[in-house]
Amino acid sequence: MSSDTATVDDGQLAARHRSMWASGDYPRLAAELVAPLGPVLVEAAGIGAGDRVLDVAAGTGNAAIPAARRGAVVTASDLTPELLERGRADAERLGVALEWREADAHALPFGGNEFDVVMSCIGVMFAPFHQRAADEMLRVCRTGGTIALINWTPEGHIGQLFATMKPYMPAPPPGAQPPPLWGREDHVRALFGDRVTDVVAQRRTLPVTQFADGAAFRDYFKAVYGPTIAAYRNVGDDADRAAQLDRDIARLGDELMAGSPRMEWEYLLLTARKA
Repeated sequence: MSSDTATVDDGQLAARHRSMWASGDYPRLAAELVAPLGPVLVEAAGIGAGDRVLDVAAGTGNAAIPAARRGAVVTASDLTPELLERGRADAERLGVALEWREADAHALPFGGNEFDVVMSCIGVMFAPFHQRAADEMLRVCRTGGTIALINWTPEGHIGQLFATMKPYMPAPPPGAQPPPLWGREDHVRALFGDRVTDVVAQRRTLPVTQFADGAAFRDYFKAVYGPTIAAYRNVGDDADRAAQLDRDIARLGDELMAGSPRMEWEYLLLTARKA
């Protein structure tokens, strides 16, 4: 059962998150930077032909499409219809068949024990109520089925970016937890508890050579990444704070590069079996 005690209006919260992820151009970031993660997750989950697979918070389908290409029966679910539309267009262009469903990770519109594999690639971590989302993933996974996750770590680039942006963001709703916590093995183990077995967790890195310097890193995220766009919108017309946010994100980018043209974006790859 969920231990979250949030009293916010779920519909309003979902609308805010939907709007945030529809802003900017997340499909561009997904294609240019994080596309390699989807096949990594599919391989780790051992997905094969005929498997019933649910991708939670699938975005444009970086993991869902590779799973479908293996012959799995895939449903890609996400809160943001604009991302699903881009994913559907990509899949059609590639000749890959799968189902696209608008869905909130806190309340998945699927039956219990419906899927052989329930996965999420840097997606479910952004659902603000972690226990509710974990409970839903387990509910729809069959007994003996696989839970497979890739999540950014607190120590990696997204963890540090969120920490940098926190002073400029509106207060989170009561009961919400920071997304990068999903990148801690102990946190994910606590969410699933004794309802899973055979947990395998590895920290890995994704090499990124997209950016010339910290300013380029800042400008990219400022243009395409919903949470960063939300931070600047929250600052509003305060030019001094906007300039300070500019400096803070650029400084972080330089620190992540550490004098090299290459960043290493750390993530946690975790698989488990539903008990």
